[in-house]
Amino acid sequence: MLAAGSPERPTKEPGRLSKALMRLWMKPATIVANDRLADRFHLITLEGPALADVVWLPGQKVQIAMGSAFTARTYTPIEWNASAGRMCLLGYAHGDGPGSTWVRTVAPGDQCDIFGPRASLDLSRLYDPLFITGDETSMGLAYAATYQAPIRRVTTCLEVGDVEAARLAAGHLGLHDVVFCSRAGHVPHIAAMQATLSEAAAVGASFVLTGNAGTIQALRQNLRLQSISAARIRTKAYWAPGKTGFD
Repeated sequence: MLAAGSPERPTKEPGRLSKALMRLWMKPATIVANDRLADRFHLITLEGPALADVVWLPGQKVQIAMGSAFTARTYTPIEWNASAGRMCLLGYAHGDGPGSTWVRTVAPGDQCDIFGPRASLDLSRLYDPLFITGDETSMGLAYAATYQAPIRRVTTCLEVGDVEAARLAAGHLGLHDVVFCSRAGHVPHIAAMQATLSEAAAVGASFVLTGNAGTIQALRQNLRLQSISAARIRTKAYWAPGKTGFD
């Protein structure tokens, strides 16, 4: 655990207004585990009475305050045990921002405040089989879709920077029906992802496009060229290069 006052664990207290909003709208929770699965992938478990008796559906999101009600980062829970008041999420520390710093450094006993769960992606209205695309930040969604509805057929294709680390993290989670495409270059891996879309379209899959906004745009255009109905497609950008504030 990093000491208070270190660059990655700021000691600045939230202001009075921020504290009031956090008490009013957010659920307090305690970190009980931060397990590093592989490289930058962390499985984080949170508990607290406020997390009990919560109705959560796969695809819904939570926002976690980064020391202030006005600075939060969004995560997709992978499971939520309402009877135990326990939630798990898969975090990916992709940079040096507050969200990545929190994923890397949060430790058992640390407190946090959660807003949600809230609507993000509604998977319930999509027909099987389900085909999910994304990147490292999308692996948690793939897990939630796979294990919260075991009878649903789910296949995933992820663009990743480190294929071996991503495969190791997926293995820890028991995710096996995943195709990994290396981001060695924009055109080659996008073309590989488009090929997997075509295979899924041929068997009548529904599509959930997540992750990098640029990749989503390219894949959605490919589906349009294949005349895939918009009713079979859901999209959710988690991030874009050089931009913040994605919800």
